[in-house]
Amino acid sequence: MDKGDIHIKSSIVHILDSTVGMPVMSDGCLESGSDALDFIREHIYRTLTSDDIKKCRFIEDESQVFKYIEEFKEEACDFINLSKKAAEILYGIMNSNIDIPSGDLFVVLFRINGMEQLAFLKMNFKESYTHMTVSGQEGNINTIMKYRSILPGGTGKLSEAAVIGLDDMRIRLIEKKYDINGQKINYFSKMFLNCASQLSPKAKLSIVEKAVESVQKEYFNESEQFEERMKAKSVIHNEISGQGSISIPEVAAKIFEDKADLKEKFKEKIEKYNIDEKEPIEPKNEATTRKYGKQYLTTDTGIEIKIPMEQYNSTDTIEFLTNQDGTISVLIKNIGHITSK
Repeated sequence: MDKGDIHIKSSIVHILDSTVGMPVMSDGCLESGSDALDFIREHIYRTLTSDDIKKCRFIEDESQVFKYIEEFKEEACDFINLSKKAAEILYGIMNSNIDIPSGDLFVVLFRINGMEQLAFLKMNFKESYTHMTVSGQEGNINTIMKYRSILPGGTGKLSEAAVIGLDDMRIRLIEKKYDINGQKINYFSKMFLNCASQLSPKAKLSIVEKAVESVQKEYFNESEQFEERMKAKSVIHNEISGQGSISIPEVAAKIFEDKADLKEKFKEKIEKYNIDEKEPIEPKNEATTRKYGKQYLTTDTGIEIKIPMEQYNSTDTIEFLTNQDGTISVLIKNIGHITSK
């Protein structure tokens, strides 16, 4: 997907500042062709390509937002009315829970690959400074002042955002937990949209890693764990770089090989998280997969080693040796030139 594939039809922004006591609604849409549309397009793109995104479904008989969107699809209400009704629901939740930060709600109607989409982008305020000039007896005086209602930059990451396909009503969602009545809750999905969510690719990948590491801790000694962890990271890297995704059964087979009891233990741990093993994990963002491109090692003597995965997989450049006393030696071979940084 390219940013240019995102064609914005209508967009509107409502100010949801809890300190004001009421939402400040807009009665008109943003002008087409304005810089604001490039800003919005960038955030939609970043949302859709994030590995934190979760796939969700409305709980239809509980979601008021779902009903408003259904009315909009049937043209019983227009885009501006839909955006205001959704903003009122969100502001009511925010106003009752002080830990949820204030922000602007951008509601956007757009097309991508011929499909109508509706986006809710909550842009939480942040504090920043700017200069200003005031007139005094001595002339102009330049000073600075703090703004508490600055929007995130175009390259910033939103904490709460949802993109809804108007053909199938499926939701792609990014969110963050906040304290609600003493509990950390995903209020954007649970209270605002009322939808049931799946785990994001990034979360699934993390669970696979933790499950592998947990099994390795149970079945291998400390020296063996070191080698097994490097092997597991190499397997995941090879799967992602070769296929663009990982298959949980294939990864388990390559990491644990012929150890059936270890594979079964790994499967039990995965099942606790209700992850469908048959569904591949497809990370999209380079930031998610970058860490699998290198082995990062730290010794008990404080030496740090960073090994590109291509070099790790080659016995011509590096070799790990287990000594008779149980210690490990790292042999770096065929070095033509060394630089110091």
